[in-house]
Amino acid sequence: MIKKILFATDFSRWAKRAEDYACSLAASWKASLTVLSVAEFLPGLNPDYPVNQQYLADLHKQASVQLADFRLRAEQRGIVVTTRVATGIPSEEAITVAGAEDSDLLIVGTRGRTGLAHVLLGSTAERIIRGAPCPVLTVRMEQEEDARPVTLERILVPVDFSDCSLDALEYAAVVAQQAKASLTLLHVLEPVSYGLDFTISHAGTREQVREVWTKRLEELAAVLKITQVPVASQLRGGLPADSILDSAKALPCDLIVMGTHGRRGISHALSGSVAEAVLRKAPCPVLTVRSPKFGPGHSRVIPVATFSAMHF
Repeated sequence: MIKKILFATDFSRWAKRAEDYACSLAASWKASLTVLSVAEFLPGLNPDYPVNQQYLADLHKQASVQLADFRLRAEQRGIVVTTRVATGIPSEEAITVAGAEDSDLLIVGTRGRTGLAHVLLGSTAERIIRGAPCPVLTVRMEQEEDARPVTLERILVPVDFSDCSLDALEYAAVVAQQAKASLTLLHVLEPVSYGLDFTISHAGTREQVREVWTKRLEELAAVLKITQVPVASQLRGGLPADSILDSAKALPCDLIVMGTHGRRGISHALSGSVAEAVLRKAPCPVLTVRSPKFGPGHSRVIPVATFSAMHF
């Protein structure tokens, strides 16, 4: 069960929707909620310099006021909140506090940058995803005012049968049980990966591949029956990120749960990340699972050794 939630926020308008999710999930799941605000201070700057001291003092004062307001809003909903203020780089501090708090889930807001702005500025949310010691829920705000109720009824889980995608599915099953939601498993047939060009001459091969992966998805869904979570599955062709986004809109789903390898450096720059491509454009929140955390006594439902052998 998810019992410890950490919400990292800068109290900008982009974080407002993430606040809705943090409070709603803490209330419905009866989880503890810690709210973190970071006074951004770059390495190399001297904190003892008078100008910097005043700068930090102003940031901490502002954060204290904002956290007090948040606490009042949360208490009106019956939520007990612990507040923390840290100084440093927001992504690094969020990762550090998540480890210190032994958080089960970390929630952050994102404005979903794309294009040149994303390349130049990066994303605090993406840096958190690559280093967090627990799953990360990113909530993108599409409009300044979004008063839609928080719902988690339909969860989409892309599965490529790698270990990290099966870990994400295991975690998604826990979330679905806790939220009383249904799961839809999605496997994407990439033409390059499966040697298909989708021409008439390869129609027979295409159908054979489709039958094989349909059967494997059905076997995976059958294993999940023990969780008593409603499970459906679907197969799509195309590029992973595009197919995932299309499925999320078509269902439509309330949450996408994805595994991520948490690549860094050159490896990340060259290969990119499907999870990050999805969270920038997803029509709903995205829960990325790099380091799944399960409660004491959790008995694994999906045998990774069995199903990961299907990944080739």
